[in-house]
Amino acid sequence: MFGDISGMMGKLQEAQQKVEETKKRLNTVLIDEAVASGNVKVTVTANREIKAISVDESLLEDKEELEDYLILALNKALKRAGEINEQELAIAAKSGMPNIPGMDMFK
Repeated sequence: MFGDISGMMGKLQEAQQKVEETKKRLNTVLIDEAVASGNVKVTVTANREIKAISVDESLLEDKEELEDYLILALNKALKRAGEINEQELAIAAKSGMPNIPGMDMFK
């Protein structure tokens, strides 16, 4: 019995390590999004960290329009980043989880 618990604890530690490794790797996954015919571009990591924002000078005249485009571009990029993040972390967590009856929450 204790051997099984020890093995399960080892598997849980492996799963945690895989999740941490995946989080680090997701810092290198870049998502680019552009709106307004490419006049506003944003780059975020899959961990939802903003890395770059590029705005064409033609948009500097209209503050409200620029703000709207920035919100649109950032929301699109962050949504994609969140989807990638969730998928990758779920795969990492599931791959290291021990087979515990009734604990199939990562299906």
